[in-house]
Amino acid sequence: MRTSMNSGSVGSPNTSLSLSPEVFGSIGLQTLGVANPIITLNGTVGVTGEQGDTFVVELVRGTVYDPFFVIYRAEGTVGQTGGAEFHSFTAQDLAAPPALENVYTSFISGVSTVVRTGPEMFYGIAATN
Repeated sequence: MRTSMNSGSVGSPNTSLSLSPEVFGSIGLQTLGVANPIITLNGTVGVTGEQGDTFVVELVRGTVYDPFFVIYRAEGTVGQTGGAEFHSFTAQDLAAPPALENVYTSFISGVSTVVRTGPEMFYGIAATN
């Protein structure tokens, strides 16, 4: 199990989103010698914006954003104007290869009126059945 906490409280990093995906967490999980590893990934992002603003959370196997390696994609919508909202997600990678370390990176993108207000965390666990 590994965890990556970019921000542990509301108010940070306090940056606007862009249409280009930006990293908010990265972890490495060891799966060498594990038959049919099951990777479970979880996280939370805090955002503010205008009601109806949209954002996207994508999880990638690897360190660089590449649409080909996206294993999870979720679109979110800001439900209220003002005040931090917390959006959580859970995903699984059922096709993880056995490796010394599989790296998973979480990205967020969206309209520029959405602000990353925190907290931001990303964690995962590798298991077998």
